[in-house]
Amino acid sequence: MPQTRRRFLRFAGTSGLVLAATAIGGGAAFVATRRPDKALAPWETAGQAYDDPRLRALSYAILAPNPHNMQPWMVQLDGDDGFTLLYDLDRMLPETDPFNRQIVIGLGCFLEIMRMAAAAEGLRADIQLFPDGEPEPLLDGRPVARVRLMRDGNVVPDPLFAHLFDRRSTKEPFDTSRPVAREIFAQLEAVAGDGVAVGTLQHADEIAAMRELTWQAHMIEVETPRTYLESVEVMRFGKAEIEASPDGIDMGGPLLEALNHAGILTRKSLSNMTSSSYQQGVELYRRIIHSAMGYVFVSTQNNSRTEQIAAGRDWVRINLSAVQQGICVHPLSQALQEYKEMHTKLDDVHEMLGQRGRRVQMLARVGYGPAVSPSPRWDLKHKLIL
Repeated sequence: MPQTRRRFLRFAGTSGLVLAATAIGGGAAFVATRRPDKALAPWETAGQAYDDPRLRALSYAILAPNPHNMQPWMVQLDGDDGFTLLYDLDRMLPETDPFNRQIVIGLGCFLEIMRMAAAAEGLRADIQLFPDGEPEPLLDGRPVARVRLMRDGNVVPDPLFAHLFDRRSTKEPFDTSRPVAREIFAQLEAVAGDGVAVGTLQHADEIAAMRELTWQAHMIEVETPRTYLESVEVMRFGKAEIEASPDGIDMGGPLLEALNHAGILTRKSLSNMTSSSYQQGVELYRRIIHSAMGYVFVSTQNNSRTEQIAAGRDWVRINLSAVQQGICVHPLSQALQEYKEMHTKLDDVHEMLGQRGRRVQMLARVGYGPAVSPSPRWDLKHKLIL
């Protein structure tokens, strides 16, 4: 299922893992060697091995959250102190993100982490957004931004940057016995920048209603073949696939890889919407969505590309603030998508959040959850245009 991770197909259990691993040989050795170290290396090496401060800042920026982990960013270095942020048009999500809105938000996350990384070294990032105009209605190759990094004694490091390596999108059930304190919601709301509003849902009746709305939106996405299959097509099964293409939806770890080798969890089985794999995924996601202990959202006055970038910059700050407060965040983007089957839910979510006349750009459930691994990443060298 879209974004499903470590506890997918719980029916297999530990015994299922042992049987599947034994069936393909290696047993404990198989389990011990399934971590995709190469694909996770960018999390461990960010800020290292580069003399150029632009590359150091960019090596942090590639850890930014982005839809389906597509990592669409591309960078061209300009002169001695600048770069141009571009994108790969082959890394779009035309079915679930038909106007590239979510992709642009992810590029905003990239820019904000880059800015924070530069500030940590006393560098000011001068960012000129869409220097050749805002690409509409689709991204068309025009650059997102031109950036220069300059030494500035007035630059103040951002304390949120210290939490970057612990940022996750926690796609697991949250602890429904632990409420989120009002003070934590207030901290999340406090990160809003110019032109962006951050709001929360905290009351039990609001949470119950949003659980149901986001569940209905999720079911629309997974019961619409073309939108569901878009997710299946970018799933990466097991260490070999993940390290060969460290983007898309990570279906790694010893349990999932063993199930894949045993033929239980495959791209073919998930593509069959009558299969047990599909049905188990639906049930897992029902539990995930209905464990929300509150919500945070980002909205803008309109829906320009510049506002989408601003929403992304604030979105990653919300993520880092959540880490600082010790809670988990899991984006639920389905109800915000623009394809025709979702139009009613798109209207409903704006109504429920009191945002009619504005554009809700991001919505996420929050709560207390388990520690999860970071998402795989392409190394920076694969994202440079030479």
